[in-house]
Amino acid sequence: MIRFENVSVTYEGAAAPTLENIDLTVPEGELVLLVGPSGVGKSTLLGAVSGLVPHFTGGTLRGRVTVCGRDTRTHKPRELADVVGTVGQDPLAHFVTDTVEDELAYGMESLGLAPGVMRRRVEETLDLLGLVELRDRPIATLSGGQQQRVAIGSVLTTHPKVLVLDEPTSALDPAAAEEVLAVLQRLVHDLGTTVLMAEHRLERVVQYADRVVLLPAPGAAPVVGDPATVMADSPVRPPVVTLARLAGWSPVPLSVRDARRRAGALRDRLAGTGTLRNPARPAIEGTAEGRTGSGACPGSGKWGHLPRPPGHRGRVGEQAPRSGPAHRLLARLRRTPPPAASTPEATHLVATTTALAVRRARVEALRRVDLAVAPGETVALMGRNGAGKSTLLNALVGMVEPTAGTVTVGGRTPHRTDPRELIRQVGLVPQEPRDLLYADTVAAECAAADSDADAAPGTCRALVTELLPGVPDATHPRDLSEGQRLALALAIVLTGRPPLLLLDEPTRGLDYAAKARLVAVLKGLAEDGHAIVLATHDVELAAELAHRVVILAGGEVVADGPTAEVVVSSPAFAPQVAKILAPQPWLTVSQVRAALEGSP
Repeated sequence: MIRFENVSVTYEGAAAPTLENIDLTVPEGELVLLVGPSGVGKSTLLGAVSGLVPHFTGGTLRGRVTVCGRDTRTHKPRELADVVGTVGQDPLAHFVTDTVEDELAYGMESLGLAPGVMRRRVEETLDLLGLVELRDRPIATLSGGQQQRVAIGSVLTTHPKVLVLDEPTSALDPAAAEEVLAVLQRLVHDLGTTVLMAEHRLERVVQYADRVVLLPAPGAAPVVGDPATVMADSPVRPPVVTLARLAGWSPVPLSVRDARRRAGALRDRLAGTGTLRNPARPAIEGTAEGRTGSGACPGSGKWGHLPRPPGHRGRVGEQAPRSGPAHRLLARLRRTPPPAASTPEATHLVATTTALAVRRARVEALRRVDLAVAPGETVALMGRNGAGKSTLLNALVGMVEPTAGTVTVGGRTPHRTDPRELIRQVGLVPQEPRDLLYADTVAAECAAADSDADAAPGTCRALVTELLPGVPDATHPRDLSEGQRLALALAIVLTGRPPLLLLDEPTRGLDYAAKARLVAVLKGLAEDGHAIVLATHDVELAAELAHRVVILAGGEVVADGPTAEVVVSSPAFAPQVAKILAPQPWLTVSQVRAALEGSP
């Protein structure tokens, strides 16, 4: 179905090929998972299948790529559209119409399908992807996850023989991701569709793959095999595989179900360590323990002495190792304290919302949301796509004016505060990093960030070097991968050192190593007193990082409490380790490793 014959791709100005001498065959009717660290060329390989590389991206392709017998060198993307459906990392770049229903129909119109066929397929796709209630909605008003489902649906309606998907579940909540993966399995098993998919959140997809293609490094030959064999030695792996390596299981399990069947001895070992207690970070001193409603607010405890977050390396009372890039980055950030709050009340709370309501046209995005965030606290906002998480972040940064209720950040009302003043109190890394990137080079972005934050020249560039090593100053931001653009946007926001840091889907497009670096940086900032609020569907990130989890549904807060209590109580939001080792209270592999290393 798909054949790569000695394929190399080199982009203009690049010192080395992104892909080199790739020989690969993807059989018909298989779900093939493409994995590897950020920046190794996964998106380039997918683009070569759809013809976007080199016809749209530029660069030089040597060798031969064939799809259903068609050579992509001589067939442009429009000439492959009847056999290849493609969804890239950026859903917004995919859309050509204004509403959901029109977008689902557009591809079929382009292929000249009969109106009756088009109507039937649109209805089928709306049902399959849970889009019925959104059919008449303008695409611009949808959440990022809803847009991603529409993008996937727009290629499913044409019934292509090959589906090429780049991070298809990255912006989806756990339930929506399972729905999309179930649809893909049905297409593979019942219709013989070939699916080639790149994904960083392997905990969601690896157990469904027929085979895995690992790109270990830029220009390296791919490693191809069955999922268990490849994962056993892969540098990128889901928590279930990392736990299996720690426990010495062979072959490694790929699903929670298989891991639970083999976890009895590990549970016994953990029970014998003498540390069988709730290992997650307790509530910050002065806050309400076990908050379950939307109205609980922290009190005025001793905010400067915070317990360690979940996943902290070392036993209680020990300091985390202070070495490596993350430590150097934090040392640079710590040279001066965060800007002081302007009012006495703000010394205890960085941000509050009271009975916050936001209405957008016919949609009530937020309803009576009460939230309080203390210095040094990390709060994860979770919930299904469209629950109001991004709207809440936008309200905190002043981009959305409340319909009712109040928002206070650093003693100020965000939407009434001069942006040049507000930037010293709160910074937002949006779901789409490109929204912060407007210059032609990385160097120009960094210079602008230094100027906006009144920081010393070179401050932002130094942060980029730590988070994103090896990227030349002259690189255009659009030439970076999704994860690399996120790291650049994060460095730009960190340059201003705001007391409140907001992140919208911060691990989208990041591999596990990059996510670990991000977690280390954010933990250090929280230890230094910065408050962090992140909207995420990444349950593993929430388990590793957050003190509290706030779950939103229909614009309302339905749960607010310590991470261990909230995530474990919901199968949708529980991390893999919690499911495998239940009823014991472990959330992350790092907690299990620390317990085993500290046992007699």
